[in-house]
Amino acid sequence: MIRTDPRTPDLFITPVDEVFIRNHLGPHPRLDPETWSLTVEGLVERPLRLDFPAIQGLPQVHFTAVHECFGNPLRPHVPTRAVTNLEWAGIPLAAVLELAGLRPQAQHVWLEGADSGDFAGESGLNYLKDLPLDQASADVVLAHTMNGEPLRPDHGYPLRAVAPRMFGTNSVKWLSRIVLAADRPDHLFTTRLYTRVLPGESQARPVREKDVSSKLLTPDDGRPIPAGSRELAGYAWSSTEVTSVEIAVDDADWQPAVLDRRGPDLAWQRFRLRYDLAPGPHRIRCRATDSAGRVQPLTGDRNAVHEIHVVAETGMRPAER
Repeated sequence: MIRTDPRTPDLFITPVDEVFIRNHLGPHPRLDPETWSLTVEGLVERPLRLDFPAIQGLPQVHFTAVHECFGNPLRPHVPTRAVTNLEWAGIPLAAVLELAGLRPQAQHVWLEGADSGDFAGESGLNYLKDLPLDQASADVVLAHTMNGEPLRPDHGYPLRAVAPRMFGTNSVKWLSRIVLAADRPDHLFTTRLYTRVLPGESQARPVREKDVSSKLLTPDDGRPIPAGSRELAGYAWSSTEVTSVEIAVDDADWQPAVLDRRGPDLAWQRFRLRYDLAPGPHRIRCRATDSAGRVQPLTGDRNAVHEIHVVAETGMRPAER
């Protein structure tokens, strides 16, 4: 896998120690792989109970993908910018569904975690998400490895779903149960939270495909930097390929950045622009466009353009921080 110089702040692969952790239902469950199992039930011909060795014995896949938190489901338009790029290994969900055999009525896949608790005034909840069968079969991987090491307990050990084109809310941790159903489940995390009305639409839809987004990582936000020629750089990502990134400094026009092409996986794409920064304070913004024609909004939504503020100083050596 491609990695940038580990001395730089914008690693292509995010170290596990720096991956964000989000739990809705209190402390994460402590699962023993010796007793844990995954059940597959509902509209299937052969209900399954798979232990961890059975999971490991199925055909494995490896891939790199952006993993992004959608944000607080009670405040769906507030930017969060919790995002990582990770190497995963596991088994395609499609392989498990093939073992179970699907009945013709099956249209939806329910993914349930072992975590339980209270959230937003409701009690006794398990974390549950659902996806259309065709989408889940094509994209979802049941992952047991992150960045070459077994999942850590707070990242879903021993097994989690990974939906690489979608927000992290769909990548259910501590996966314990898969249900094939004819309909969507009515649940706090499926039909009442994690829904939103997209621009130009009037009906709320489930939070699934990632927005087009970008984030500046170089230079460091809020830190003094040497005046003069500087590289402005970061990463852009989407549920599809990002086709362009622009950067604006202060009130100057948007300028096209050099953008790396996306590889065969769903990893983020690095962008960079060399710019001559005059001494003084500066506001730097980045804006991405994807192959679906979506453009980051300037303000007002969770993927609004990212901006940083720096002060360029004369007489400062490049190595100083």
